[in-house]
Amino acid sequence: MSKNHEASLSPRVQAVSEELRLVLKRLVREMRRDASENGGDIPLVQYMLLSIIQDQPGIGVADLARLENVRTATMSGHVKAMEEAGLLERSAPDPQDRRRSGLLVTQLAAERIEALRDKRRDWMSRRIARLTPSQLAALEAAIEPLNEIGQP
Repeated sequence: MSKNHEASLSPRVQAVSEELRLVLKRLVREMRRDASENGGDIPLVQYMLLSIIQDQPGIGVADLARLENVRTATMSGHVKAMEEAGLLERSAPDPQDRRRSGLLVTQLAAERIEALRDKRRDWMSRRIARLTPSQLAALEAAIEPLNEIGQP
């Protein structure tokens, strides 16, 4: 964000933004730590990529790279590692462009994604269960605005 744009934001907005950034960073770090301590054997970047591929079966490497805002060569390295680990496979070549094949998650990847989602959901549920009723209500009320912030 440019300095000129920052100056136009209220101090309240800037303060909430910084607090939210720090809280989200801490939450992600704790979820990662918990997943790795409890058998999460897929690195976070691979988990995120596999989730996208699972949601968009047949997506190409270049499209995945664009979506994640990384170079195609970088994405190719991730894809190769996931293929070697038995987490990804390629679909038949595109009839319009024989050089392009889509990416598909394997059954092994689907099982690991679901297991990690279950662990993260359980981790989050245990943490949320510790909240007071008023804190839980505040969290429920925050979900819609957080979703709004997360939209492009």
